[in-house]
Amino acid sequence: MSSISQRRPLGLQIFLAAFIVIWLICAAFPFLWTLWGSFKVELDFFSVNDWTDALTGDRTKATHGSAFTAAGYKGAWIQEEFWRNVINTFVVCLFVVTTSLTIGTLGGYALSRSGYKYVFWLLIIALMFRALPQITLVSGYLPVFFDWNIWGFLPTAIIVLVAINQPFTLWMLHSFFESIPKDLDESAKVDGCTQFQAFRHVIIPVMWPGVITTGLFSFLLAYNDFVVTALVLQESNRTMIPAIAAFLGTTQTEGNVMFAVAAVVSATAPLFVMVLFFQRQIVSGLTAGAVKG
Repeated sequence: MSSISQRRPLGLQIFLAAFIVIWLICAAFPFLWTLWGSFKVELDFFSVNDWTDALTGDRTKATHGSAFTAAGYKGAWIQEEFWRNVINTFVVCLFVVTTSLTIGTLGGYALSRSGYKYVFWLLIIALMFRALPQITLVSGYLPVFFDWNIWGFLPTAIIVLVAINQPFTLWMLHSFFESIPKDLDESAKVDGCTQFQAFRHVIIPVMWPGVITTGLFSFLLAYNDFVVTALVLQESNRTMIPAIAAFLGTTQTEGNVMFAVAAVVSATAPLFVMVLFFQRQIVSGLTAGAVKG
């Protein structure tokens, strides 16, 4: 790499470095600006007369005696009890990821080792199901939930999210299993393992990068979902994203924008930490799924 970089003209190296810096600034600016504004009052952060009010915080000083205030976080987390929405979100994510990965690993492994021709068409049907708009799938569940009187509870959202997420999980894990040579299964069986023991003790340890990658995408789908959770959960069981939308208010009800801004920062920060923590597994998992064994 060093020899390649030495052969590049100095002008090209400067251009590439400047491009990377500018790209990083543009990518990080929306979150950094929102983080900065979450410690201001609404009249500063959304100032119509002068955008520099968001930098100086004159009205924030006049109201709270300092250029920064945690009033938005206090209002969202304590006054509006945003912590309940956070707990609901992680409960939904936990069960969605666990269920999706359990079904997806077993189903993906079985399909990858099956020699029947119907496997291809089964995967195509699953892909078509995943391509349907989420609102179409939710509308089919609602009459059943109302009849059984289970609408509004967390398990209803988990059921729908698993149903929506499962085709994607199945496809992704199937591609990972396809990249693992079948000789590993045969070698394990020769050593006395059953098919399930070979799957558990030989294939799964090799598959961990793919499982983590698929689990991360399943987590993000449940974590960032709005349509399903907004339609099938009652107000007391809201997850974070519908709660943030409720903070903004509607034409009939008045909201608090700074509560929403503080909640957005609170909901986004864990995603940055998680991606930084799992970056090695994500890269290795995506590479493993792209290379056929």
